[in-house]
Amino acid sequence: MKIRVIVAGASGRMGREVVKMLTKTEDLELVGATSRTHAGKDVGEVIGIGPLGVSFVSSTLEAISKTRADVLVDFTTPEVVKENMELAMEAGVRPVVGTSGLSESDIKSLREMSEQTGVGAIIAPNFAIGAVLMMVFAQKAAKYLPHVEIVESHHDRKLDAPSGTAVKTAEMIQRSRVELKQGHPEEKELLEGARGAYVGGFRIHSVRLPGLVAHQEVMFGGDGQLLTVRHDSFDRESFMPGVKLAIEKVMTLDKLVYGLENILEL
Repeated sequence: MKIRVIVAGASGRMGREVVKMLTKTEDLELVGATSRTHAGKDVGEVIGIGPLGVSFVSSTLEAISKTRADVLVDFTTPEVVKENMELAMEAGVRPVVGTSGLSESDIKSLREMSEQTGVGAIIAPNFAIGAVLMMVFAQKAAKYLPHVEIVESHHDRKLDAPSGTAVKTAEMIQRSRVELKQGHPEEKELLEGARGAYVGGFRIHSVRLPGLVAHQEVMFGGDGQLLTVRHDSFDRESFMPGVKLAIEKVMTLDKLVYGLENILEL
């Protein structure tokens, strides 16, 4: 049987790509979609791929109540994603979430709810499999080259900084190294923020420019050497294999998994 999927924020940049992927995948079926501005309109006509026979509704609650969905894919905003996940799990619908901006306490609360309801969920700061491998490689490198800085670059419409990918990378790096304050001990910023955000002894730098999609490099410095681990997404289509994998995998879970690396065979 096909996995029945609702897409929250289906008229957005990422939501449109998810819809296109669902229509091309034999074992997945789009049964619902949300958009505050396009309610009542056919999803396919709005995103330019022809009629799909599925109309936008204005809220996730309405989408859940009108469908017998198995999975909710959410690429909305940090302000609504937690509530969307809670609504889904209460209804027995498994969330697959790419929206970043959830706090540690949010994730802890959602993890507890997932365990209580037995409804599986996946939150992934980045669904590009290459980006996940970049994070894993960075974690391994940090054990041997502890002097590190992260530079992440995204389009200028991105709402959060640093990116969820950078935050997740920093978390993984910290598992491989003790806190090490880098730079000159008497270092002074002539302009506040010039050295970036401080985390675990190293820095994260965020760039926002039109024309970019999603890019990150992790630089490791050592005596006489520099190792750079970099990933670039030039098109949002790069995230779709990971989204497809997560939709299929979440059907087998009874708990929340944070990070796509935890469902890959690495």
